[in-house]
Amino acid sequence: MKIKELVRTIEQAQMKDVLPKISIGDTVKVGVLIQEGNKQRVQPYEGTVIAQHRAGLSTTITVRRIFQGIGVERVFTIHSPSIQDIEIVRCAQVRKAKLYYLRNRVGKGTRLKEKFGVNKNI
Repeated sequence: MKIKELVRTIEQAQMKDVLPKISIGDTVKVGVLIQEGNKQRVQPYEGTVIAQHRAGLSTTITVRRIFQGIGVERVFTIHSPSIQDIEIVRCAQVRKAKLYYLRNRVGKGTRLKEKFGVNKNI
């Protein structure tokens, strides 16, 4: 039991304290830290959250966006040091836990119904 407690305390030290409440269907802007030679810069990646895996320190979100007519999905580990910030741009009202059906849709078919009256900064 002591090993589990030790692992839990180490994970708590690595986890980020200030994170917005991300839910499925939200349009988020993720600031990813990019290393180019000896320079670092933050590259924004904006898209719709289509899946979320909650596992403490290993919590991930899958963000999908359309780039030049091709769907691009990227999985981000939320507590990773390479994730600088996460900003919620828009909240959507969805009825499913995973939005994998958006992969088969194009154009206006990918629109989600917006949820109003939600405080995005929390």
